Amino acid sequence: MMPTVADTAATMQMNGATLKDGGCEFRVWAPKAKQVTLQLVGAGEYTMEPESGGYFRYSAPAKAGDKYFYQVDGQKPVPDPVSRYLPEGVHGPTAIIDPNEFRWSDESWRGLDLLEYIIYELHVGTFTPQGTFEAVIEKLEYLKYSLGVRVIEVMPVAAFPGERNWGYDGVSPYAVQHSYGGPDGLKRLVDAAHAAGIAVVLDVVYNHLGNEGNYLRMFGPYFTDRHRTPWGEAINYDGPGSEGVRSYFVQNALYWIREYHFDGLRLDAVQNIYDESKPHILAEIQGNVQKLSPELGRKVCVIGETDENDARLVRSPSRGGYGFSALWSDDFHHSVHAFLTGERQGYYQDFGKPQQIVRALNEGFVFQGEYFNYWKRPRGTLATDVPLPANVICLQNHDQVGNRAFGERLTQLTSRGQRKLAAALLLLAPHTPLLFMGEEYDETNPFQFFTSYGDPELGRLVSKGRKEEFKDFGWQEIPDPQDPATFERSRLNWSLATQANEMLRWYRALLELRRRSVLRAERTCHAWLENSDKTLLMQVPKENPQLLVVADFESREEPERPGWKLRLMADEDGCAVRVYERIS
Repeated sequence: MMPTVADTAATMQMNGATLKDGGCEFRVWAPKAKQVTLQLVGAGEYTMEPESGGYFRYSAPAKAGDKYFYQVDGQKPVPDPVSRYLPEGVHGPTAIIDPNEFRWSDESWRGLDLLEYIIYELHVGTFTPQGTFEAVIEKLEYLKYSLGVRVIEVMPVAAFPGERNWGYDGVSPYAVQHSYGGPDGLKRLVDAAHAAGIAVVLDVVYNHLGNEGNYLRMFGPYFTDRHRTPWGEAINYDGPGSEGVRSYFVQNALYWIREYHFDGLRLDAVQNIYDESKPHILAEIQGNVQKLSPELGRKVCVIGETDENDARLVRSPSRGGYGFSALWSDDFHHSVHAFLTGERQGYYQDFGKPQQIVRALNEGFVFQGEYFNYWKRPRGTLATDVPLPANVICLQNHDQVGNRAFGERLTQLTSRGQRKLAAALLLLAPHTPLLFMGEEYDETNPFQFFTSYGDPELGRLVSKGRKEEFKDFGWQEIPDPQDPATFERSRLNWSLATQANEMLRWYRALLELRRRSVLRAERTCHAWLENSDKTLLMQVPKENPQLLVVADFESREEPERPGWKLRLMADEDGCAVRVYERIS
């Protein structure tokens, strides 16, 4: 039987290094170990004292800034599984930090409701030339005032091998990547964002960990071969010894929210989180987060990413769901992308019809149990109980751009007129919109997959694996992830984001209209096709509409629309979009 929500929240609060009474208490879960030795760098070794439940504890005269390793049963010394900071990388010692030393200034911040979310996804390493948290702070004014987003979603920052990585190969879930600026740099970013009225969501990975620097197996049964993921063994959420594993990840979710003041978490690829026990680990994470939220006095949002169109993610626990605030909903992206680009490789083979864009706008999911040719089986569940704002939709994101052979953005694949049309649908729909960094000003640099493994064989295997992963798309020449040039090509070119940038002006105008109209409306819509399916119309909300979007896939003369006032228009490259507001 798994622990209850309340039990889990208290299980691991003291793990890691905790400063107290002029010293430091060290606690680690290592249920199969006979002996665990604490090695304080330059200060000696200490045999830790075993406790019930597989824990080991020791109190030593140590302070913030001191470094240490653990040695399990005489094996090589390795970092703490609950390292807060690894300043020398994932193979180096854990540094003790005082989590209470940082002085926050966001006491009055209460977070945002999901209905206010306009998300901007960014990768810290490539968002600015410096690639640091401090450099992101310098762009907050642009994000808030020049663009108008309300939320930044930060791709994973948990410690990974080397200095170049998307973050999904992290191996130390509690440690903040040193090359980005470490713990204090991340706290300064969140604090500054709150001062600017911007919420911050962190992307976390609970479906797998990377390989290089992954020492969790030395401590406990963190992995299982009962389930398999695209990355190998699954994390052990339901097998023997899983109680400590579940606690490790539940506490990690609470750690980011409590210690770093994050406003939400985006859980990566939850379809690869396997758990046959009850409650499901996803429900347990959400339950604990929502228990913590009122204690902290701010709203906290949990978003799940899945390609399965699974309504359980946002369905209430009373109805067998996990109670998440929202889910990443792929079908809008796939429908628009396939229709505009004509691509039909891989999963795009099931998309490309304008009717699918209409269904994504009206219902969220396009596939709700219908046969999905790419999978050779049905895909999706009914979406009748998924509110449209619970669908996080996009035109581009790190996956859809970066998981192409050359990381091309829509700037290279579509005309500007098409991009303006698609942006109007994205930003004026009642769903929760997500922008990928640089999209708003037509960034031309690609976003490619990059790594900096120290293990040459692992580097070779990841390069080979990328080619295998996307063979269904017919992409053969994949840029080498290990080549530093792949990373450098992926940095944003901020010289494009000027006041004269036509696309930036368009995005800004759409977001201003969204705040004025859509955010104040009932969050429903009605979309339909006219003109032999060459014109898509969307009214928001569905009843008593206040906003009307008319998207012509082929330019035509627009008829008069009594009762409506034209607010925005773009007509170029053979297509047109007009946005009307209801005349009071």
